[in-house]
Amino acid sequence: MVGEERIAAEKIFGENVPLAERFVEHLSTSGIERGLLGPREVPRLWGRHVLNCAVVAQLMPDDARVADVGSGAGLPGLTFAIARPDLQVTLIEPLERRVQWLQEVIADLGLENVEVLRGRAEQFVGQVSADVVTARAVSALDKLAPLTMPLTKDGGEVIAIKGQSAQAELDKASELVRKLGGVSAEVQLVGEEILEQATTVVRIKVSRSGR
Repeated sequence: MVGEERIAAEKIFGENVPLAERFVEHLSTSGIERGLLGPREVPRLWGRHVLNCAVVAQLMPDDARVADVGSGAGLPGLTFAIARPDLQVTLIEPLERRVQWLQEVIADLGLENVEVLRGRAEQFVGQVSADVVTARAVSALDKLAPLTMPLTKDGGEVIAIKGQSAQAELDKASELVRKLGGVSAEVQLVGEEILEQATTVVRIKVSRSGR
């Protein structure tokens, strides 16, 4: 972690920077060995992955229940749990080897505000009712919206971490988003004042009553 990244990490994680460092250690060792990330990502773990994800936690209300769809290597879900101990985070991941790795990391970090559910998002409709549902690098928004929006509670929100195609994805999926209960949807930049490159998210407010 270089100078500017450390400053950003301290602003985002506060006293939990050591936990974040331990998480990155897991990513750069067993995460690579077990195929959760490619070796080329190691030099970019802080800037491109961990800080890029964790800064999004500032958008979440106090004591929120957060569901992370397709958690993979715990990005973004574990970064939220580390940065915001008040959040209750549910990681949803279908692949057994990833679930096992996530459980090992959670135990090693002593995170008591995280649970892991093994399965596909659609299996947990009716079981998971979150204030915020998140996803990163899962699929384009027209495929992602039906996986995430049904997991929100009434009045909840989907916050999808996206790249430069965010607005184009939202434009393409806008009608579907409305059909699924999206009463507002926007692209937003997060962390411009902290990160070298701000994080792009799509935020979708969900209402079952259409208001």
